[in-house]
Amino acid sequence: FWGKTLRELTKRRRNELIVPTHTQCSTLETAFLILLPRLFFPRKMPVTPEEPSRRDYAVTARLGVGSTGRRIQLCTNHFNVSVGQPDVVFYQYTVSITTEDGENVQGKGIGRKLIDQLYKTYSSDLDGKRLAFDGEKTLYTVGPLPQNDFDFQVILEASFSKRDCGVSDGGSPSGSSKRSKRSFLPRSYRVQIHFSAKIPLRSVLATQRGVDTSDNSTQDAVRVLDIVLRQQAAERGCLLVRQAFFLNDVNSVDVGGGVIGIRGFHSSFRPTDGGLSLNIDVSTTMILKPGPVIEFLKANQNVELPRQIDWIKASKVLKNLRVKASHRNMEFKIIGLSAKPCNQQLFTMKIKDGECEGQTKEITVYEYFKQTYTEPTYSAYLPCLDVGKPDRPNYLPLEFCNLVSLQRYTKALSVRQRALLVEKSRQKPLERIKALNDAMHTYCYDKDPFLAGSGISIEKQMTLAEGRVLNPPTLKFGKNEDFLPSNGRWNFNKKMLIEPRAIKNWAVVNFSFPCDSSHISRELISCGMRKGIEIDRPFALVEEEPQSKNLSAVKRVEKMIAKMKSKFPIDPPHFILCVLPERKNSDIYGPWKKVCLTEAGINTQCICPTKINDQYLTNVLLKINSKLGGINSLLGMECSSNIPLINKIPTLILGMDVSHGSPGRADVPSIAAVVGSKNWPLISRYRAAVRTQSPKMEMIDSLFQPVEDPVNGDNGIMNELFVEFFKTSNARKPKQIIIFRDGVSESQFNQVLNIEVDQIIKAYQRLGETDVPKFTVIVAQKRHHTKLFQAKGHENVPAGTVVDTKIVHPTNYDFYMCAHAGIIGTSRPAHYHVLLDEIGFSPDELQNLIHSLSYVNQRSTTATSIVAPVRYAHLAAAQFAQFTKFEDISEEKVPELPRLHERVESNMFFC
Repeated sequence: FWGKTLRELTKRRRNELIVPTHTQCSTLETAFLILLPRLFFPRKMPVTPEEPSRRDYAVTARLGVGSTGRRIQLCTNHFNVSVGQPDVVFYQYTVSITTEDGENVQGKGIGRKLIDQLYKTYSSDLDGKRLAFDGEKTLYTVGPLPQNDFDFQVILEASFSKRDCGVSDGGSPSGSSKRSKRSFLPRSYRVQIHFSAKIPLRSVLATQRGVDTSDNSTQDAVRVLDIVLRQQAAERGCLLVRQAFFLNDVNSVDVGGGVIGIRGFHSSFRPTDGGLSLNIDVSTTMILKPGPVIEFLKANQNVELPRQIDWIKASKVLKNLRVKASHRNMEFKIIGLSAKPCNQQLFTMKIKDGECEGQTKEITVYEYFKQTYTEPTYSAYLPCLDVGKPDRPNYLPLEFCNLVSLQRYTKALSVRQRALLVEKSRQKPLERIKALNDAMHTYCYDKDPFLAGSGISIEKQMTLAEGRVLNPPTLKFGKNEDFLPSNGRWNFNKKMLIEPRAIKNWAVVNFSFPCDSSHISRELISCGMRKGIEIDRPFALVEEEPQSKNLSAVKRVEKMIAKMKSKFPIDPPHFILCVLPERKNSDIYGPWKKVCLTEAGINTQCICPTKINDQYLTNVLLKINSKLGGINSLLGMECSSNIPLINKIPTLILGMDVSHGSPGRADVPSIAAVVGSKNWPLISRYRAAVRTQSPKMEMIDSLFQPVEDPVNGDNGIMNELFVEFFKTSNARKPKQIIIFRDGVSESQFNQVLNIEVDQIIKAYQRLGETDVPKFTVIVAQKRHHTKLFQAKGHENVPAGTVVDTKIVHPTNYDFYMCAHAGIIGTSRPAHYHVLLDEIGFSPDELQNLIHSLSYVNQRSTTATSIVAPVRYAHLAAAQFAQFTKFEDISEEKVPELPRLHERVESNMFFC
């Protein structure tokens, strides 16, 4: 047995270790495969989670810039900033605001009004210095105030209590003279200001010269300038979303459901290699369509009549929204709906005159408004809006209320809404350039008194930068065909897959989509022949029962699986082509994938064919072949084992991502996904490992999970990926690890280095190793606001454009790369931050490696905008997130995800 097994282990094909699958082995042989890592990773020094594994890492500094590629002149949406008074020091003060009764005052709106009134009243006490207030607890000045501590009394005129302006249950009605008089009296507040810190503006200039400051003074100085921009926007009445500002826009996009997209601008200061710059970008956010509340509810629920409205859903949607009441021209915040219709909802009202003055009576909201204002019409039979307090309701009839403008919509958009938004809000490069230049001239950012007092001026022209267009990598197809992509694109016309997998013992299942399943299978077989894939006729065509269409998604899947088992009584099919009833976000997708991948161990491909042609079927076959273990194409340098610093030393490439719940679902567990390369020295094949973790948690906490198990002492993600690498890479252990991390901000870079890398080291040492691999850690960001434009052209920048000077960080090692060809709208480059490089890539080697990794996505015939490992991790996390879509989730404990079946766990199921 041992001789036979070792002979199997030493078989090689294209430098690939061949290991018998579990289905081909006896129980004893399977046990041997499970123990395989222990044979080659002898446990010398077990590592516990508490043991420190290595020294602390620090973010690396830039060592140089690249030189390869064709030079190209670019302009960017950065505007150079000049600092005329470099010796300026910002003084930071803490602000405390309380009422006369000593209660803390919260809310940015009231805070800004108070500081504005304070400046008007006490300007001379402050030496006339301009104040930059963040809306909460901090303000800044240019130079010091006359003293370190102030205690001011600030009076706001025409202050009113909004709860007294409608109908109040248990008290006097709206318009009650005593309460109304009191509510409009001036109100006094106590504002205390205490000195906190000094922030020199010179720290920004020092960093620009390449002098790294040990403290956070640079970030603090930039934060002050950004707060000034937010204050400017607040004074203009903008909606503020972090550093983006929005006003009502005539070019708004109505996406349906009572939601519209409005266009605004992101504006922020950034220290760059070329000096301080102002980064401006077009931004879009979603707001509720202002107007009558009843019209919003009909649009939101897609109904034609008010009586068709689901009021339980309406209550959830309306909560905390602001409305303006037409009968009093005042604003209120909705806390809920009345329990009864307007013509039945009673409240207690004080009698104001007559013999019974001072007594109370019960009256309906309908009668009160009919007597006092105007008779409600259609809303008489509808619930009222409650705009009071939990213990003191205050009711308004629906037809008197209008949603005020600029109220942000934070819930997830539907597939149709998202498609409409993308279609109608995209801008071509020249359109975006014009919008940015117009914004610079319209808003006159540097005319702000605070910035002017700091000696800051901003150029009105975009910053010019030099880029380089890297040469595309050569691709290798079947029959040893070489191909050089053009502008990041290629196709499989008259080309064969480099390593096709035969499709045998397969089936087609159709969830009531109106199509001919037999026709689809015939066309797929025909297309497969042209690409070199041998496809047998399907063993079965399984159609959903018509009566099942009205069942829940989970029940429909259960019935389909039961019906399919009757067609395959002995062995399950090797592959299933699943036809879904909807193109995107089908409810069936998650439950179907969960059953097939975790319970049945069946590879599956979901489709919803609206147009069956060669291009569509080719794209489907690319995904199927990848999932079955085939290879569609390779990089030429993979085939020739000529990847610098990787081909000679076993190197594991990781892609890491964390997927969070959609907007409005903060309770949903986050999904951490890591993909790891296998079949070294290839860099095109990957395996994924996925876990759940606490909601909104960004750092991955399951890379290393030690357990008390004599065979497998680690239940973490990295253990799976290390073992897979070992089994498929000629029994080699990784001596180098390249990490591509997605989704983290600059403030989290040190956590990636000292939490996640530390877990990876512990997982490696848990396998019995005392040494530590060399690491290169790179963060890949897509959510940034830097855009690249051709200085002398109307089109997007060419595929392969890279910029590592002028607009990059002054000291850190980063660069922008636009590996893909932008066909629609304006291209967004990926922003890569090199946090650590122990492997020792030169700038050219690293940039070309990243560029090449944008060409290895097996499901794509274009270069991707982000490296394939990151894209794969995102796809794996998104697919697993669908598993729990219809399950009840306990708030107390994060549920564990089901593990992939052993027959599919090593496959690229995420393709």
